[in-house]
Amino acid sequence: MNVYKINDIAELISGNPYVGRGIVIGKSKDGEKAACAYFIMGRSENSRNRIFTEKNGEVFTEPFDEKKVVDPSLIIYAAIRQFNKSLIVTNGNQTDTIYNGLKEGKSFSDALKIRKFEPDEPNFTPRISGIINFAYNDFDYEMSILKSADEKGTACNRYTFSYQSVNGLGHFIHTYITDGNPIPTFCGEPERVEIPNDVDEFTDKLWNALDNNNKISLYVRYVDLKTNKAENRLINKNK
Repeated sequence: MNVYKINDIAELISGNPYVGRGIVIGKSKDGEKAACAYFIMGRSENSRNRIFTEKNGEVFTEPFDEKKVVDPSLIIYAAIRQFNKSLIVTNGNQTDTIYNGLKEGKSFSDALKIRKFEPDEPNFTPRISGIINFAYNDFDYEMSILKSADEKGTACNRYTFSYQSVNGLGHFIHTYITDGNPIPTFCGEPERVEIPNDVDEFTDKLWNALDNNNKISLYVRYVDLKTNKAENRLINKNK
């Protein structure tokens, strides 16, 4: 087993009906850009009734058809927010928890200590989060997963992974391994994936690899490390 293998993200998820929600963070092959991606999938009508919107550089999930919303508590939230030189991306309202924690001087992992997995028994969907910390024309990043310690939701296990940026390397964390009942949750360290130089190449590769029946929305941002100029791509299945 080659623990240093860098995977093609399309090969990791193609043919998998349900990896849930996913976060990718890494650096382009040429070392010039920080890359961040977030996608959502859904099986129920309530979960599928969503779109991404972007407002002032922040990304939100919103209902596609407000008349069909059943329970907004776990599906409507700010997914991406900026605090000073840090970019936060998560799969739930813990985005705001991290943002407020940073304002109070807490670290990424300390801010998440007051949160746990989602209360959607029997799945107990993990909360996955990431943060990019920009400094000196470069960056480092962290990823977190909060997941149930057992099938009863008795306790919460918290895992934080810290990375220095490496040219062409990204890390991919997602909520589920595949479909199921209950749905098996992600295990282990975030997967190593290749980050191409071109934002459109990466966006197309990721979107086309996601299961067509269950994918909902994708957002990708590439940030030039010298100029701080951002290139953003947003795709919604619901139009």
